[in-house]
Amino acid sequence: MLPLYGEAPAIPHHPDLPALGDLDWGDLHHQLDGDGVAVTPPLLSPAQCADLAATFDQPELFRSTVVMQRHGFGRGTYRYYADPLPELIRTLRESLYPPLAWIANQWAAQLGERTFPLEHAGLVAECAANGQLRPTPLILRYGPGDHACLHQDVYGEVVFPLQLAVMLNEPGRDFTGGENVFVEQRPRSQSRAIVVKPRLGQGMIFPVRHRPVRGSHGYRRDPMRHRTGSVESGRRNVLGVIFHNAR
Repeated sequence: MLPLYGEAPAIPHHPDLPALGDLDWGDLHHQLDGDGVAVTPPLLSPAQCADLAATFDQPELFRSTVVMQRHGFGRGTYRYYADPLPELIRTLRESLYPPLAWIANQWAAQLGERTFPLEHAGLVAECAANGQLRPTPLILRYGPGDHACLHQDVYGEVVFPLQLAVMLNEPGRDFTGGENVFVEQRPRSQSRAIVVKPRLGQGMIFPVRHRPVRGSHGYRRDPMRHRTGSVESGRRNVLGVIFHNAR
C-alpha cells in the first residue's frame, strides 16, 4: 500500500448524508491505486435514490438534455442539472471533494502534475476563470438496449482527476445488464477491462483521464475510459458527479 501522506480530511456530519462521515478513505485510496476503481458503501438511502431518479422527469431542474444516439455516444438519455443544484447533489459534491482532493494531490506528486485546491469552491473559481461556468452533475437513464460507448468526462482545460457515479436502482430487481466497464490502457500490453456492479446507493470513484501506476522507472500515466454495457431489461438510473465545471 502506498504512503497516505497523513490522513484524509474528515467530512463533517450531515444529517441527510450520514454515511459520508464513515467512509474509510485509506481503503478507497488503496482500491484506486490497486484496481483503478473504488466502490463505496451505500452513500444514499433507498428513498434518496428514488427521489433523485424521479428528478429526471422534472425538466426545470436541468440546463440541457443529451439523446446519446444523436451524437454517436451510445443509446440512452442523460441530463445536466442547472444551477442551483439540488441540495442533496450540492452537498454530496462539496462534501466529497476535500478527501478526493487529498487523493488527487498524492497522484499529482507521483506524476509531476499540478495540485488542486483543498475546497471545492477553489476549484469552481479556477473553472470560472477559465470560462468553465456550467455545472456538470448529471443523471443518466437507460432502458432495454441502451448503453454508453467508451468515453472520458473532460469538459475543459481545468480537469479534476476523479469523479463519482452513484447507482440509483437495484440491479437484478429494477434492471438487468448495464454493467459498468472501465478500460485501462497499459504500455506495451493489452488493455485491461474492469467490470463493476454496484448495488443500490453505492458509489464508484474512478479516474477522469488517467491514474498513476508504478513502473520500472517510477510512475507512469495509465489512461482510463469508461462505458456502460447494454441494459437487458428494466430501467437503470445513475447519478454522475463530476467536480470540475464545463465550458
